[in-house]
Formats: sequence, structure tokens, C-alpha cells
Amino acid sequence: MMKKSIINFREMVEKKEKIVYITGYDYLTAKYEERAGVDMILVGDSLGMVTLGHETTYPVTMEDMISHSSAVRRGAPNTFIIGDMPYMSYQISDEEAVFNAGRFTKESLVDAIKLEGGTDSVVARIKAIADIGILVMGHIGLTPQFAAQMGGYKAQGKSAGAAMELLRQALAIEAAGAAFILVEGVPAVVGKAITERLSIPVLGIGAGSFTDGQLLIYADMVGYYDDFTPKFVKKYANVGAELLKGFTGFCEEVRNGSFPDDAVHTYVIADKEAADLEKLLAEIK
Repeated sequence: MMKKSIINFREMVEKKEKIVYITGYDYLTAKYEERAGVDMILVGDSLGMVTLGHETTYPVTMEDMISHSSAVRRGAPNTFIIGDMPYMSYQISDEEAVFNAGRFTKESLVDAIKLEGGTDSVVARIKAIADIGILVMGHIGLTPQFAAQMGGYKAQGKSAGAAMELLRQALAIEAAGAAFILVEGVPAVVGKAITERLSIPVLGIGAGSFTDGQLLIYADMVGYYDDFTPKFVKKYANVGAELLKGFTGFCEEVRNGSFPDDAVHTYVIADKEAADLEKLLAEIK
């Protein structure tokens, strides 16, 4: 399996081939995602909620992102990996954004990084990072790092004016040198309008069927994270139920003494060695 490049993704868009994009935060999950044939893996700062148990993505650090992205790279060496720039790793200045993006790429070997927001300052950061040769994915619409300003995790672009503002942001992000853009939590007609007017690949999560590809958070789509399920998620498995079943069964069998079964689950010693052991143990009584 050959890892796709930005050229491959552009060709997929030209051929109307959909790009498959899933989040991943650890070695084992990434390994199975690569086996399934996904095109991209996003190591999202959503790991703060899905993996680390925080209520928001704000507490996630560069160290968290680099550690998890490195694990994902080891699990999926032949898959294009994008790492999320966490909150306050790029907001302060172009210089700090470039430093952290460079560190991210160098230490975890991600293929691209992602920045949230379409404000003028974020667009400037995207340009600064792209100018040093790092592939950047923009992210507009429902952007968790701006959730406080949005009044929570709410769909965006639901009025004509708001939709046009998102399109303006998308075009500015493209002009700044972004290689891709992610559009989240908008009506399908808005996702369609943005996709039709950009020349870079447009990925969607909760943005309808017209985008060039689709992203889902893996823990949502396999029934692993059950604190909240967004409207746009389809569940393809129920891993949480299977884990609960397995853990419950183990608890029961350990407590009732049926596990382990020494005839099945333990190692064997030769009869002679067992007899010799009994003699040696008898000598120390």
C-alpha cells in the first residue's frame, strides 16, 4: 500500500473519487484503519475528549498531540496523517505557529497539520506555515476551539449571510496556501457551495454529501464514545457494547473461579519436573 500524496488527492478530486478520512489517536486503531484502506487519518485534538476524558479540547497540549500522532504513525506507516494544532499552539504569533508546526512535523512525522478558524489572524498563520513548506489543512464551520464564541457546539452557516461568510473564509484560506480544507457542521447546500468554488480538496464532517471526502470521529462511528452523538454520525459498529460484554464476563469468571481453567489457560510442566519440584518444596517445609 503506497501512501497517498497531495498530488494523489488532487487527482482523486478531478476524477470525482471520494476521499475517506477518519480520526485516530493510538497505534492499534491506526493499524486497523490502515488495513481498512482509509486515505487519511486525522489525529484530532478531539483526543482530549475521546481519549483523555476532558470536557473540551482546550486542555490538549503539543506534547499530547505529538505523542499520539507518533503512535498513529507507527500504526499506519503507509497512510497520510494530519495532526491538529492544539489550542494556543498557533494563536499568539506567526513565529510561534511556524515553530510548533515545524516541531509537530519533525517529531511525529505527520504529513500535514490542521488549524481551526477562518479569522484574519488564522489565515495569516496558515500562510506563514505554508510558506515554509508544510502542508496545511484549514478548518471552518463548527470549530471546537471557537465553541465559546459560537455559544456551544452548534451548526454553522444556517443563514444566507453566515453561509457567505464561511465561503469568504474558505476562499481566504485557499489563497493563503492551504492544501485542503475541512468544513464541519453546516447544511449540505453550504458544503456544496464551498466545494464547487474551491480548487483544493474539501473534506466534510457533517457538511453533506457534496464535499470531496468525508470525515468521522472513529469513536463515534463505532459506538465507542457514548457521551454524545452528533446528528451527522452514522454508527457502523458497537464496540462499546462488545467491550462491556467482554469486561463483564471477565469480572464474573474471575470472581466465580471459572477463569483461568488450568487445563486450558496455564503452562504445562513435565511430570518428572513436577515430581522433583514437590521433593524440593518438601525439603523447605
